[in-house]
Amino acid sequence: MSSNEYPPEVRCPPDKIVLDHQRGVKICAETGEVLEENVIVEEGEWRAYTPEERARRSRVGGPVSYAKPHMGVEAQIGPYREPGSRKIRGFSKKAETLRWQRASKLGRVMSGVEKNIGQALTLMDDIVAKLDLPDSIKEEAARIYREAAQKGLTRGRSVEAMVAASLYAACRRHKVPCGIEEIIRYLKTAQETDIKREVARNYRLLVRDLSITIPVVEPERFIYRIASSLNLPEQVVVDAIKIVMEAKKRGVSSGKDPSGLAAAALYLAALKHGFRKTQKEIAQIAGVTEVTVRNRYKEITTALKIEGAV
Repeated sequence: MSSNEYPPEVRCPPDKIVLDHQRGVKICAETGEVLEENVIVEEGEWRAYTPEERARRSRVGGPVSYAKPHMGVEAQIGPYREPGSRKIRGFSKKAETLRWQRASKLGRVMSGVEKNIGQALTLMDDIVAKLDLPDSIKEEAARIYREAAQKGLTRGRSVEAMVAASLYAACRRHKVPCGIEEIIRYLKTAQETDIKREVARNYRLLVRDLSITIPVVEPERFIYRIASSLNLPEQVVVDAIKIVMEAKKRGVSSGKDPSGLAAAALYLAALKHGFRKTQKEIAQIAGVTEVTVRNRYKEITTALKIEGAV
């Protein structure tokens, strides 16, 4: 019997056998001999060190997603079929199948937490689409909301306000320039005067109770977006960034909303170049109040000793 007729584990120690996924061959690491060809690879050609990583890389079905109902994993009872694709015969068996299907559907919505999450995800999809936010923001916001719901933080609180707070927290986490007022603009209760206060209160609750780390967002990120919406030229943007950087050195930005600071700097830069944009107009684009722009404007002009500004 030739050496090639022996099994691979006999010709080469098992710990030295290497599987080449691309070519479908088993190779001995010591001799370089091809031990077996046309190997059917049953396991994944990747490594996963956590359950989340394994779920993302699995090729069986879609990946687990916080932004989908039931995390994208859902079992359903199929139609009236028996093994072998034969239709179920007999009224009693069909009735039993119908009972199982009905029980399965009811079971998926019986949990109050899951029902609340389902409503939140529907609203979240709508807001994300209108704001044209990336999928990473929706996924992060859905994860935050799910965790809050499972810890009971959503109980007794408005679904809309908690969704808005989750989205704002996700934007802050990913340093996406999107303010609270931009988000609540698409809420049905946006006309209520205290909705912004409620969203801000919920945001602080989420950050504290879920131990969310919020990085500092640079005002410069907001300047580009606001200037683009107002069709302001590049030189206005450059001067606005210079104003913000100087304001930081003077301590004006400490504890201030970066979008309001960016709006005020852009207002000053626009005036310098002769572009008559009102504080109200800039505030609406920045997603802050006109009062915020006015206050930041006064603080910047005082700290930088800018004279002649109006």
